[in-house]
This record gives sequence, structure tokens and C-alpha cells, in this order.
Amino acid sequence: MTDWATVSSIATAGGTLVLAAATFASVRSANRAARIAERSLRLGLRPILVTSRPEDPPESIPFPERVFEVAGGQALVEAYEGNVYLGISVRNVGSGLAVLEGAHVRTEFVRADPDHANPDDFRLLQRDLYVPAGGTGYWQAGIRDENPDLRRELLAMIAEKRRFTIELLYGDYEGEQRTITRFGITPRGESGWSGVVVRHWGLDG
Repeated sequence: MTDWATVSSIATAGGTLVLAAATFASVRSANRAARIAERSLRLGLRPILVTSRPEDPPESIPFPERVFEVAGGQALVEAYEGNVYLGISVRNVGSGLAVLEGAHVRTEFVRADPDHANPDDFRLLQRDLYVPAGGTGYWQAGIRDENPDLRRELLAMIAEKRRFTIELLYGDYEGEQRTITRFGITPRGESGWSGVVVRHWGLDG
């Protein structure tokens, strides 16, 4: 004789199990969709710095001692009164505001293969520099008495017209999506210098 109470209980349990599985799949799918949407939003706000174009307007890069004019696509490499002044005219080809935090200068030319410098070894800027999405801006650094070894190496490099490397550390306006971009700096002609992007690294996944 059929035990309808048992059958009913088994059917109810089976239905509950199916509903639980469907709910789990739905929640998992929703979480995945949310992660994709969040990543898409973050990518839409990611800054990406490259060298500016030759037709871009010149940048006025100020220092306490003087102001330097740097043409589009060019880099500032100048020895002045025993100090070294560096700068790069950059363009933000990403969709978010770029906030420059610091830089690491290498007195040799480093290609794309070696890893970037440790972020803890970057020299932080005394003030934030901003490059709007789709716009141009600059990075700058003055090498003075507080770093005599680097200054001496840079002065010799400038005199010998040798290529070298600058890595910039920057992120978005919330301090996230931190990125390191490596620029190769090359002498051009008698007194000019230009920069080229070698590689980008995303530090925040």
C-alpha cells in the first residue's frame, strides 16, 4: 500500500533541493555579473600614461630656481648650477584622472624584460601632479644636494649623452589602480631629449 505521506515528504524534499540549487546558481551568477560590472567600471576609470605627441602644446615645468619649457613628446634633462632637473611631457590615454605619486630613476637604459623597481624604492613627489583623461601634463624632479650619488651619476650621464630609464608610479583619484610605467629617455641632437614608453605594470590586480 502506498504511503502517501512518505511520498509527499520525498517530493517536498526534492522540490526544496531543486529550489536551493536554482537559488545557489542564481546567486553565483549574480555575484559573477557584479564582479564583471565592477571590473568594467574600474577599467573605465583607469589612467594610462604615455609620452605626449609632438603636436601637443609645450609644458611649463616650474622649479624654485627657474621654469623650463618642454615641447610635446620631449623630456627635460638639464644640468643647471650643479643640480639636475628632470621632466617628462606625458599624455593620459586612459579614461580616468591620473595622479602621479613618485618615480624611480635608473642611470642605465632598461628594456621591457626586467621587472620594475620596488614601489618602496620610489622617490615620492612633494605634491601630487594630475593629468586629466585625454589630456596632457608632466612629471618633474629636481636632483640636488640631498641625493649626491644619484646627482653625480646623472651629471656624468648628461655629459656623455647616454640613454637612461625613468619609471613613474601613479594611480586614480582614489589612490587605487596603481600603475608603473617605464619610460626610456634618449638624447636627440645637441641638447634635446625624448621619451618612449617601454612597458606598463598594474599593481592592484
